[in-house]
Amino acid sequence: MSLLLNSFFFTFIPLFVAIDVLGVLPVYFTLTEGFSKESKKKIITQSVMTAFLVTVIFMVIGQGVFKVLGIRVEDFMIAGGILLLIFAITELLRQGEKKIPIGESVGIVPLGTPIIAGPATLTTAMILVGSYPIGLVIFSIFVNLVIAWIIFYEAGWIIKVLGINGSRAIAKVAGLLLAAIAVSMMRRGIMGLLS
Repeated sequence: MSLLLNSFFFTFIPLFVAIDVLGVLPVYFTLTEGFSKESKKKIITQSVMTAFLVTVIFMVIGQGVFKVLGIRVEDFMIAGGILLLIFAITELLRQGEKKIPIGESVGIVPLGTPIIAGPATLTTAMILVGSYPIGLVIFSIFVNLVIAWIIFYEAGWIIKVLGINGSRAIAKVAGLLLAAIAVSMMRRGIMGLLS
């Protein structure tokens, strides 16, 4: 039981950092400004379901592609680590929020993907599948997205408490953690190839 709980935390925490729901909060707040509470609820559900499906499909297809191309998990860990590091540095150095066009399907694109199920989330999930059972990784994604749903639903209250700047500060700390995870992935990939 203790081993299972430890494994859950080791899959949950990297995904929580990669999804970075508090960092995404100002973007969500901007995208849904002016929508009714009912529309916001629909958008949140749409975005979470989209993110879940995109991530799980990517993990399942990704494993098959690896086998066909003869790519080892260590190769992906190194490549994924480099991508995560670039993503983390970009997030850390980004000055303002990206300008995103608002449409009727804002919950699917861009909120569901590529904002929630973005490069960091997909890469992290794919790498975790190499070290942990796929069912556990899917469960960790599900739990993370339930948390994301709750945070988005309570966005108005959270933004009032944290303020936009507070939320951005948390995003920067999450970016640093993501950079550290990226370096760790590259190190483990290199050590795996060397051994």
